[in-house]
Amino acid sequence: MKKKKVMVGLSGGVDSSVAAAILMESGYEVIGVTMQIWPDNADMESASENGCCSITAVDDARRIANKLGIAYYVMNFKSLFQDKVIEYFKEEYLNGRTPNPCIACNKYIKFEDLLNKANAMGIEFISTGHYAKVEQGEDGLFYLKKSDDNMKDQTYALYNLTQAQLSKVLMPLGFYEKTRVREIARSLGFSVANKKDSQEICFIEDNDYARFIRENTNKKIEIGDFIDLKGNVLGKHKGLIYYTIGQRKGLGITFGKPMYVVKIDIENNRVVLGEDKDLFTNELMADNLNIISGKPFEDIQQVEVKIRYSSKLAKAKLYPIDEKKVKVVFDELQRAVTPGQAAVFYKNDIVLGGGTIV
Repeated sequence: MKKKKVMVGLSGGVDSSVAAAILMESGYEVIGVTMQIWPDNADMESASENGCCSITAVDDARRIANKLGIAYYVMNFKSLFQDKVIEYFKEEYLNGRTPNPCIACNKYIKFEDLLNKANAMGIEFISTGHYAKVEQGEDGLFYLKKSDDNMKDQTYALYNLTQAQLSKVLMPLGFYEKTRVREIARSLGFSVANKKDSQEICFIEDNDYARFIRENTNKKIEIGDFIDLKGNVLGKHKGLIYYTIGQRKGLGITFGKPMYVVKIDIENNRVVLGEDKDLFTNELMADNLNIISGKPFEDIQQVEVKIRYSSKLAKAKLYPIDEKKVKVVFDELQRAVTPGQAAVFYKNDIVLGGGTIV
């Protein structure tokens, strides 16, 4: 019987390496691919240590592929990554919002273009080292479910997946805890068994996103006013790209009490400051929805919602406005709801979908 083929995105880290090994053990023919996404003008010395975009990532991934005895390719995604991730990242900050580049990368690069390339090569499935589960229900629908390792669960960044994509995606690590994944890597003699997880924005080597935007845009970064909630001018800010909702440090201005960014007024180039209590709200609006089932929300839904990758699930009611927009009303106040970030909706361990906070 001919083995089913799966293209595994090898990032050079422990997770994707173990995912490839698990799939081989499960009887798949595995083809390893590293997605080359760093810009042509990147500082190669700096980028060499920078997570899944690094030059050393290719070396590590190739060593893993050789150890497993699988075919391995490096594919050029630079142009698409520049257009769909880096340009989006810059434009969001320039428009007073706080983007999530990993969500954009997953949507356009890892689970769209990579899948298209796999299909073109006659490869039925793709796989990554994400901590999430894909399971088909008795109703025939594919479901995205939370990982067994709650601390590593990555479903928040995967809410844009569609039924067509989920039917072709394998995520073996959803059934493992990270400690076990490292144990498997050590047992297989993988050189990346103890490699640290990448935490930074992969295409910004020093994690200074404001510098990156300033150096990579033709738009002038204008100074403007800090104001309080009553409209009183408190001082000058150095440009909207330097601030995000909930920020306290790095304001460049001191008060007799802690003050936080509570709103970014893009139209008037102002940053509104307030106290911690002013950061709390019980509702949000989200647009650009993706509903994983493919069926629009028609009725009020009782759900749990994450408003950022690191936040806890919060109980809420979801009110459909149209096919691409919802209003979310939380049972309890939420702190620092941030335009540009994602609101992702859950029922138990199932991801219903999500949208962009507006």
